[in-house]
Amino acid sequence: MAGAQESLSLVGTMRGHNGESVLVWDLQNPVHSTPESGATADYGVPFRRLTGHSHFVQDVVLSSDGQFALSGSWDGELRLWDLSTGVTTRRFVGHEKDVISVAFSVDNRQIVSASRDKTIKLWNTLGECKYTIGGDLGGGEGHNGWVSCVRFSPNTFQPTIVSGSWDRTVKVWNLTNCKLRCTLDGHGGYVNAVARLYSLDAGSIIHSLCFSPNRYWLCAATQDSVKIWDLESKHVVQDLKPDIQISKNQILYCTSLSWSADGSTLYTGYTDGSIRVWKISGYGYAG
Repeated sequence: MAGAQESLSLVGTMRGHNGESVLVWDLQNPVHSTPESGATADYGVPFRRLTGHSHFVQDVVLSSDGQFALSGSWDGELRLWDLSTGVTTRRFVGHEKDVISVAFSVDNRQIVSASRDKTIKLWNTLGECKYTIGGDLGGGEGHNGWVSCVRFSPNTFQPTIVSGSWDRTVKVWNLTNCKLRCTLDGHGGYVNAVARLYSLDAGSIIHSLCFSPNRYWLCAATQDSVKIWDLESKHVVQDLKPDIQISKNQILYCTSLSWSADGSTLYTGYTDGSIRVWKISGYGYAG
């Protein structure tokens, strides 16, 4: 368990996104540059740009073996990328509007996507849609608003899909037949992210959630800051805000989060198109 004296500090920024491409970064040999006055140092440069989408890329995830990336875009498509070559190996076409969220199953054999067309689609890795939840074929069980997030449960004994929507509900689906298992009500606003966690008050809109891979921490990207909870004490252990100056008309907040596999680095994506990189410092490990 991590000690209380550990903390995250900003070590750099990753820049270069143009909205319609996916960037692959070399994190084993990051390039550090000297920052200009009032700016943060560049943490690295991308060594490959994956192009093919014709509109903004909304979500991207990696396969568990690290060999493939899956992206969802406002062009209504998903793309499966071979990271060793940078080539699209499959296109997933079927959504009528923007794809907002994508995910791999634990064994990487299934793919799920969520869209502003109010549907969830389950695909195989050949690009074939096996089920559509919601819409005209959904039997009335689907969401009534944009489906903003969808995830596979890691529990292989009870295969489940969980979805969150702007209709203010979270729905749990049986992966075997894509039938509704239950609907979770209670949110007073639209749902942007879903994960298995406790009831914690972030104090503002939550855009993304992720768990630390090796600490009992939950991170939330909110409208105000990135909050990190210790789930044992249920207290906020750190409230991350980049120390930069912005114009009065600029709205800067974190929209996406991801930990490195070893849990030492937190990558946070912001509305200015930059990824800010935070490293854990301090000591106090126990056990």
